[in-house]
Amino acid sequence: MRLFEKLFNSSSEAVDKKELHWIPLNSINQLDDIKDKSSTKTQIIFKHSSRCGTSRMVLKQFEQDYVFSENSMDLYFLDLIAYRDVSNEIASQFNVVHESPQLLVVKNGVVVAHSSHGSINNINLGQFI
Repeated sequence: MRLFEKLFNSSSEAVDKKELHWIPLNSINQLDDIKDKSSTKTQIIFKHSSRCGTSRMVLKQFEQDYVFSENSMDLYFLDLIAYRDVSNEIASQFNVVHESPQLLVVKNGVVVAHSSHGSINNINLGQFI
C-alpha cells in the first residue's frame, strides 16, 4: 500500500523535497580531482539523461532514499546530454561501459561499484563510507 501512496498521493499536503548537495560534473579535468579526493572520501558520480523518463524516475528515487550527509560522500551530477565528452571519458578512465542512468562509486581512484537503471537504488552505499 505504501508504494501506491507514494505514486498516487492525493493528499494536498506539501511533500518535503530533500535537497542533495550535488556537485555539477561538467569538465573532464574534474575526473582527476574525483580520483584524488577518493583516497580520503568516497566519490559518487550520477550520470543522468535529461531525455529519458527512466533516468528521471531513478534520480527522483535516489534523491528520496539517499540518507548520508555531505561529510560522508561527494555527489557529482553529470548531465550526459550536455556533457557527452565527460561521459565518454568516464567510461574510458574508469573502465566501465557507458549506461544511462548510471551510478559509479569511486574509492582510491577506481570504481568499486557501479550500476544502472533500477538497480542503482539497490547499491548499499553505506558499505563504501
